[in-house]
Amino acid sequence: MDTSASAAVSSEPTATNQTDDRKPRGLLDRFLAFRDRKVSDPKFQRWAAETPLVRLRARKRARDLFDVVSGFVYSQVLLATVRLKLCETLAEGPISVPALANRLALSEDATRRLLDATTVLELTAPRSNDRFGLGELGAALLGTPGLAALIEHHAMFYKDLEDPVALLRGHAGQTNLSRYWAYARSEDAAAESGDAVAEYSELMSTSQEMIADDILAAFPPTGVKHWMDLGGGEGVFGAAVARKAPQAKVTVFDLPAVAERARERLRAEGLADRVQAVGGDFRGGDLPTGVDVVSLVRVIHDHNDEVATEVLRAARQALVPGGRLVIAEQMAGTRGAEPLGGAYFGFYLLAMGSGRPRTPEALRYMVEKVGFRDVAMPRTRQPLLTRLLVARAPGGSDETPSS
Repeated sequence: MDTSASAAVSSEPTATNQTDDRKPRGLLDRFLAFRDRKVSDPKFQRWAAETPLVRLRARKRARDLFDVVSGFVYSQVLLATVRLKLCETLAEGPISVPALANRLALSEDATRRLLDATTVLELTAPRSNDRFGLGELGAALLGTPGLAALIEHHAMFYKDLEDPVALLRGHAGQTNLSRYWAYARSEDAAAESGDAVAEYSELMSTSQEMIADDILAAFPPTGVKHWMDLGGGEGVFGAAVARKAPQAKVTVFDLPAVAERARERLRAEGLADRVQAVGGDFRGGDLPTGVDVVSLVRVIHDHNDEVATEVLRAARQALVPGGRLVIAEQMAGTRGAEPLGGAYFGFYLLAMGSGRPRTPEALRYMVEKVGFRDVAMPRTRQPLLTRLLVARAPGGSDETPSS
């Protein structure tokens, strides 16, 4: 659970307080209470469905509600698509149902049922002569490196959600995700073995490939002398920095077993002489210093407030005066992607046993609390996948030293 005081509930409210809390306060509360009574009234729903001025709105809300109910089914259709390599098969060209059934080792009836589902989800699309090819989303799925691995990964997450109430009440026991992301709750994460970190390190590397270009387009490494990617995994993002900034020294810092995997990857990519992988624990004070940029790519939201604050303090200590902190992750409240932060990541991190999605405002408060200043939010090309918060460590040539 989160360690912040704002997240804690110290006692059960009394019956009197509960009654008072339910009373509408102000005009907006009264309007919303009136709306709730109306929308939940079956008579009003029938009237709305028959009235031209509100019919379209009523139909859209009905569709939205059905999508919420059906979301798990949609995700399982997607999982079947990935496991059957349907998109890879259709990428070879349009194919008839009998031929596709043979390729997928399914009956023709099951194949048509699958195609009915994937077509309305825009993963596939009908072509001439009763053939099928890729849909727009199917082509995007095929063209996004590592996305199939992330979809496969969700199978264990869905198992953790079999009893969401038990999960919310803390009665679910050890979850699949807490075992998978073992470092998140480990008392001695630095002692994790290579076998323990292998699977999640590979998954994180896959996901970082999708966002590295977006991050560096929004915050180019121009003029950087030493960039450290803190919690940098197998060095995928660090390698991207090195390619964009050949003049820069790049350090990837992560747990010792993960850093060893990074060294192997960097050697294979011919970057071992330009990107250094350092193993350790940021809480042990063994971070390299004299760095002018520290990046945290999908790191802060993995941790509760206490640990996240330790990470930010460690980053500040590693930076030279005036150095820059770059936080890159999905953020709650992102316009157009509100369900991703509020629902998806909220429950994913709950099942993981550590962390929470945070709004830009919450992150700003955290970084300023540990001494950073001049917080900015450079725009990224795909804010649904990642957003940036950039802040400056105190000091530097543009600031008058305090007496």
